[in-house]
Amino acid sequence: MTLFGRSAHPPASEGTPASGTLRVDARTKNLTKRLGPGDIAVIDHEDLDQVSANALVACRPTAVVNAAASSSGAYPNLGPQILVEAGVPLIDHAGPDAMTLLHEGTRAEVREGQVLVDGAVVVEGTRLDPDAVHEAMEVARGQVSAQIEAFARNTMAYVQAEQELLLDGIDLPSLRTRMDERYVLVVVRGYHYKEDLQTLRPFIREAHPVLVGVDGGADALIEMGLRPDLIVGDMDSVSDAALTSGAEVVVHAYRDGRAPGLQRVHDLGVADPVVLPATGTSEDVAMLLADGLGASLIVAVGTHATLVEFLDKGRKGMASTFLTRLRVGSKLVDAKGVSLLYRSRISAGSLTWLVVAGLVALLAALAATPGGRAIMGVVAVRWDDLLAWLGGVF
Repeated sequence: MTLFGRSAHPPASEGTPASGTLRVDARTKNLTKRLGPGDIAVIDHEDLDQVSANALVACRPTAVVNAAASSSGAYPNLGPQILVEAGVPLIDHAGPDAMTLLHEGTRAEVREGQVLVDGAVVVEGTRLDPDAVHEAMEVARGQVSAQIEAFARNTMAYVQAEQELLLDGIDLPSLRTRMDERYVLVVVRGYHYKEDLQTLRPFIREAHPVLVGVDGGADALIEMGLRPDLIVGDMDSVSDAALTSGAEVVVHAYRDGRAPGLQRVHDLGVADPVVLPATGTSEDVAMLLADGLGASLIVAVGTHATLVEFLDKGRKGMASTFLTRLRVGSKLVDAKGVSLLYRSRISAGSLTWLVVAGLVALLAALAATPGGRAIMGVVAVRWDDLLAWLGGVF
């Protein structure tokens, strides 16, 4: 798939009705936790972003109904294209009534741009096809310059208001997780996080970095068979299993000290959670913690790096992320860079054990056959002769 282009993968037939059980939630990341194959997702997500669209596709719904505009034209967001290319029917701009008239658990049918329950049309929108998505992308491309200007203005305003973040970092709490002079891997459940984690397996196995999960990033580590050392976030998208895995927990709070996620952590019986008031996103806080606590290298997985990814997150939310990268830039490396530059090393000890194991296997094979035992007998006699000759010499 190209950045703003069209794919050769054909979508599902536009005239084919889709039926399933309705799953309704205004927050897409909450909906995907309970969305499964055969369900119809009902969301309220303007400018559907790449991460959310990929999460929806992974759940294999029969259709997606969006109460809002999947692409407002503000910038060329990739979400609608991802759904259409995956063959998932996307009913766009169904209106705010979709969130109240369509009820969780109800069986429904999507036919063209209509959503029917018991044969009656409940809400109606526009079913997006590849041509409509392409046209919206073309219109949005013309708005990129305006979005960049708005992003720059917002970032400068943030720098003026929060310049101490750039100069001094954040107030560092006392943590039991040691990062001084260590590699730190910060995992966000974002762009291509699964692929990046797979390619980093040799690095993780040999470098033993501190594993930091940002909210749902902790679950991504657990899915890979790894246990996070530290979980940072507002605790709205991380599972109970991750929070009770034994990792140290840092609850990201507002600057005034309010921490909505702290009660959930206490209810789960997590020992000694740390509350950290700070501006910016939890992704920013994780990186600033690693930098402030002395990490020698910060490897980022699933974080925001490109223009479209920054715009996907939203201008206001990404000003702090841009500033954070200025702060930690000398230590920060994207996962793809590490996977390209890092090569797995085989230690001398591992090679020695490999040779020993091969010799043992060879001896076992020889001892299992009459011919092999005869060869071993001849070798034993020659060995005795060699030892006797050496004894005579010395």
